[in-house]
Amino acid sequence: MPTVSHSSTPPATTAGWREWVSLPALGVPWVKAKLDTGARTSALHAFDPEGFVQDGAEWVRFWVHPWQRSVADSVQVELPVVERRLVRSSTGHVDERPVVPMDIRLAGRTVRAEVTLSRRDEMGFRMLIGREALRQGFLVDPSRSYLGGRPRRTTRRRNRGV
Repeated sequence: MPTVSHSSTPPATTAGWREWVSLPALGVPWVKAKLDTGARTSALHAFDPEGFVQDGAEWVRFWVHPWQRSVADSVQVELPVVERRLVRSSTGHVDERPVVPMDIRLAGRTVRAEVTLSRRDEMGFRMLIGREALRQGFLVDPSRSYLGGRPRRTTRRRNRGV
């Protein structure tokens, strides 16, 4: 006998512990991200953030460098600041970061997330996807990687600075 689902919630999408994601509204087709269920909020590596006021609201202008060891394909972005939040890093350091709204395309699904902006120079990934984004229909399989697909090899080589 077939199982009948009475829920309108679509089934969860399984993703690996690391995935290639895109930020479509920002014009960033690929950025490598770590999926971190231990982090509440998502974070993006932002270069040269500069706050400004537009129509009485706080905004931030910054650069996204999607490749780990390169400034190729950099994109300048301006987004409204939703709030400023104290965030504790993995090393225990606490700092105040701007939080911006962002669409993230992961494993064929697009979710809206609040993303903190920080310098992730020493981190292995330009982006971290936290629980708030993942609870929008994702299961993370820590034994797998890149279940949502990857860019062509020539594109991936740019992430390694080749």
